[in-house]
Parts: sequence; structure tokens; C-alpha cells
Amino acid sequence: MQTDFIFKLRYGNTNTFFIKGGSGGLLIDTDMAGTLPLFYRAIKEYNIKISDISYVLATHYHPDHIGLISELTKMGVKLLLLDTQVPFIHFSDGIFKRDKRLNYEPINTDTATVISTADSRKLLESMGIEGEIISVPSHSDDSVALFLDNGICFVGDLEPEEYLSAYGSNDKLKNDWEKVLKLNPEIIYYSHFKEKICLTENF
Repeated sequence: MQTDFIFKLRYGNTNTFFIKGGSGGLLIDTDMAGTLPLFYRAIKEYNIKISDISYVLATHYHPDHIGLISELTKMGVKLLLLDTQVPFIHFSDGIFKRDKRLNYEPINTDTATVISTADSRKLLESMGIEGEIISVPSHSDDSVALFLDNGICFVGDLEPEEYLSAYGSNDKLKNDWEKVLKLNPEIIYYSHFKEKICLTENF
């Protein structure tokens, strides 16, 4: 499986990813606010420029996933926002506000590209990326996952499927994994766990 167009960037506590498409690039998640210098160092390692990033997509709007979005959009990166995420866009504002050293600016959604999951394939195609975005609300109501047609899936903070038994009757988590496994993933990338290879067995 070809994976040389996917770059894993770890410059804090969250795995973030850059997908290089044929006509654009997609950044999945950012780390906490205040990590911009570390982000620059991480992308420089792979010769990625800010101008290479067409869109930034947050798997959900918790602080360790969206801390640099405001700064990136001011530099010309477009925010890709799912309609299910709109009510949660400022979830982390109060958390960042507690630390005055961060000088955090809330995300400006005026120029955001807001789409539904049904429209995601067309938007991704505009960057030369074949895949779709699906809703996986068990971790948070705004959580989404990106599934590429080659079998690679980015699930953010979705709990690993081997944890299902520990969650008992958590139907949300079970339903999310039913949706993910239905797409026959071959590699699953998490934000805080090591990637899972060849997920083909049913739970």
C-alpha cells in the first residue's frame, strides 16, 4: 500500500497528519495553542510549506486538536468544517483563555468551508485526495473520521475497537466501529495511540 503521501507530525501530545494530494494538501488536526514553533520544525523536516496546506480539518474541537487553527487560517490555510461541528467550534475558547501567555484568538469561521459528510468526497477530490469523511460521535458529538479509498483511516480520539468490551453497552462506540469496519480499513491512525494495521476482523 502506498503511504508516502502521508506525513505523521508529532510536535506535542497529539498525532497530526498531512496528506499530500495531487492538487492540494490536507492537515488533519493541530496540537495545543502555543506549539507553532514546534509545528514549523515538524513540517520543515518533511519539506512541507504552509502554502502546501490547502485545508485544515479538525477531527473534533477539543483543545489538543485545534490550538493552531486560528494562526494557520490567518496565513491562508482554509478551515474545512463539517456542519455537525459548527455548534462546537468555540468549545475550547474558555480553556485557552485561562492561560494569558498563549494569546489565543478564537477561530474565525467567516471564511470556513462548511460541508456535510455527503459533500466530503467532492471537496477532497478538489485536492486530488480520494476518500470521504464520516461522523463518529462516540468520543464527542462533533467527532469525524477521514477514510481514504486506499484503506487508510484517521479516527482522531475514537477509542480503539479492542476497548469495546470495557465500555459495556456503549452503543455509540459500537455503532462508530461498525461504520469504520464496514469500510474495510487496512491501516487506522489514531491521535494518541499507535496505528493499527490490517483491521479486518469483526468484533
